[in-house]
Amino acid sequence: MPASNTPTHRKTHSPLAPKYWPSWVGLTILRGLHLLPFSWQLQIGRILGRGARHLLKSRAKIARINIDLCFPDLSKSERQAMLHGHFEAIGMGLFESAMTWWGSDKRISALGDIQGLEHLRSAAEKGQGVIFLTGHFSTMEIASTLVSIKHRISGMYRPMKNPIMDSIVRRSREQRSITLFQRDDIPTMIRCLKRGEAVWYGFDQNYGMKHSIFTPFFNIPAATITTTSRFAKMTNAVVIPFFPVRTANGRYHITIHPPLNHFPSGDVEQDNIQLNQLLEQAILQAPEQYFWMHRRFKTRPDNIPSVY
Repeated sequence: MPASNTPTHRKTHSPLAPKYWPSWVGLTILRGLHLLPFSWQLQIGRILGRGARHLLKSRAKIARINIDLCFPDLSKSERQAMLHGHFEAIGMGLFESAMTWWGSDKRISALGDIQGLEHLRSAAEKGQGVIFLTGHFSTMEIASTLVSIKHRISGMYRPMKNPIMDSIVRRSREQRSITLFQRDDIPTMIRCLKRGEAVWYGFDQNYGMKHSIFTPFFNIPAATITTTSRFAKMTNAVVIPFFPVRTANGRYHITIHPPLNHFPSGDVEQDNIQLNQLLEQAILQAPEQYFWMHRRFKTRPDNIPSVY
């Protein structure tokens, strides 16, 4: 079903321009690999991820620093193994995304299971908006699609610079969304929540201090946005967290939690602590699958030097 509200895009060069030919070649190869059994695709993704670790040196450095900061009690070899597993997870994420672009709902649904879907359905029956809260995991594209097939949700979208990729990703999300809007389009998000829609919301990236406070994340001060509490209060929406895990056998298990009680509490700091603790617990289920390449600790308290 097409989205009722689609993003506005800035002008770009023709997608047939020579600068985009490598994208066409890469997507053609990926489209061919998509025809293979999914377990084979994931294995190819692992191999590509291992190679990407050596090519994306700056991102590997960020991921290593984040893992070292968040898991100081692990041995050096254990943290190195987590970094290795992280890049394998990123490589698999490419094929998981491709599955959402070209896979049928039937094929995608067969890859995983969802626990707690009744919490979304109960809110919908009451006409209550849902802040569908999660973090940025390597599995987030396929996890969100698995949920959307069973229960349509709305979501934020960040336009991509590459018009070919932008078209593919946007079209895939529009087909399975109620409303799709750019991530800074707050008025549309508010309207969606007031209409009783469930809106995907990743709260765990560093957006600076304008709407954030420092909240412990694995005992490290992290600039954490306070807008989850603000949106919930403005719209009377419930906050329902959900978290995905790719299991050892290559399947996906998604846990949808009950709505948070007494949220917002009136104490923004305590709200943020609660959310970060929920995210930490989810990460610990499969820590290599979290998106460690993001500069989560880019913003630092005064007089504390940069870690990157």
